[in-house]
Amino acid sequence: MKNVLLLSIFLSFSPAAVFAADNAVLITLDGLRWQEVFSGLDRELAVHEEFSEQTKLLLERFWRDTPQERAETLLPFLHNTVFREGSFVGDRDAGSCAEVTNDWYFSYPGYSEILTGVVNDSIDSNGKNPNPEQTILELLDSKAEFAGKTAAFASWDVFPFVFNVERSGLYVNAFHPEVNPADEFEEMLTQLHKDIPTPWVTVRNDAFTHHYALSYLLREKPRLIFIGYGETDDFAHNGKYDDYILSAHRTDRFIEEVWETIQATDGYRDNTVLFVSVDHGRGEDPIETWQHHASKRSLSGYMRSLAQYEDGIVGSEAVWMAAIGPGISEKGLIMTGSQCIGSNRIAATLLELLGEDYRQINPNMGSPITEFLQ
Repeated sequence: MKNVLLLSIFLSFSPAAVFAADNAVLITLDGLRWQEVFSGLDRELAVHEEFSEQTKLLLERFWRDTPQERAETLLPFLHNTVFREGSFVGDRDAGSCAEVTNDWYFSYPGYSEILTGVVNDSIDSNGKNPNPEQTILELLDSKAEFAGKTAAFASWDVFPFVFNVERSGLYVNAFHPEVNPADEFEEMLTQLHKDIPTPWVTVRNDAFTHHYALSYLLREKPRLIFIGYGETDDFAHNGKYDDYILSAHRTDRFIEEVWETIQATDGYRDNTVLFVSVDHGRGEDPIETWQHHASKRSLSGYMRSLAQYEDGIVGSEAVWMAAIGPGISEKGLIMTGSQCIGSNRIAATLLELLGEDYRQINPNMGSPITEFLQ
């Protein structure tokens, strides 16, 4: 009887590990609004002469009678596979809320909290400053079973600083072409990278990020890989709603290709979780604020150029999240009411799925999103 009692006490104090997946893929789409994700094409923006030069094309390809039909047409893989077979959150019109937990509502703080699980108030700009926090890629890389098995690919040139590559030593391919192409395909990709100019000085075309990532995934078999697509945010900042929409649709196809590659590859098939989210939201009213994102607090600092909006860009804290794979519940839309799920909980959720206890790795992280877990 004493032994049974001692065993019960021991079990009650032992954290239960989920350990549902051997691998994880974390994907972000920079600044893609929840409004388009769950309601599809915004007609007012699509026909706006200032924001769309391709109105006819947008309406023909993406306008449908209902918000659900429009959303599925714009992002078919997310809706027809991830949302149906996994869990998702962030449709505010349906009572489902997700938000960033930093006070700034722009990219570096957003990516840092997603990747580290920690909100560090000193990360208050998009400057190329080494991250004082450690990402889960760095934390896992220090463990023998993950050493050399984490990697990141991104379009924005600030990501090497988000991952603090000088300290972490992580493999991060961001913005620049591959220095040492591994095969003929990567050599061709690198040449095209040099030959096809990017529209922006700090963000490359997402196609290069995508294909470098897939090539590495198949060759090196990482256990945790991050892919950060960036075009949606920059087209929005440029006020090009048509290109923003076309990029979102194209990125949905990229994500589908990642998932199909996973499911077709030994060692990944039925053994890999896919988690998708965004670093911040965007405005909605007044109409031109769809281009921007900033908190009220940030207006006195990094986002002072938007100071004419006295309350900041309302709604730019609103994000969305979705996941599919082993260990992920198939409940679909997670209803939250007024209790929003924070982006700082993504890191611990991935650790949980990989069988790691975030409290032993970094107890300052936000806790796992239990609503996503089986």
